[in-house]
Amino acid sequence: MDENPNVIMVTTNYVPGKKVDRVIGTTWGITVRSRGLGGNLMAGLRSIAGGEIKEYSKMLSDARNTAMERLRDAAKQTGANAVIELRFDSSDIGQVMTEIVAYGTAVIVSDISENVERVSLS
Repeated sequence: MDENPNVIMVTTNYVPGKKVDRVIGTTWGITVRSRGLGGNLMAGLRSIAGGEIKEYSKMLSDARNTAMERLRDAAKQTGANAVIELRFDSSDIGQVMTEIVAYGTAVIVSDISENVERVSLS
């Protein structure tokens, strides 16, 4: 594995300039969030007027970031240095909580050799 402690995460099925040496498997990061009573009350009042409910937007943005960090940590624990096909999923739990899952395929990638002969389609 690369000495770099960072894990590359992409939504594509490849990492540009890299080749997949080994597929480790599915990995994920999950978080469940709920607004407090005050936040739910404020959001409920805002929903009457319509428009964006900023309390929920911030909560969901923070939850996605947390799920991505947990995905990165889970991939590191498997020995992966990249996650390809990164996706998000969410669902409500009991109408008061939201589950956010970040998932993808943990892989080991390496730089493409400069000696590779490239094929042109034109």
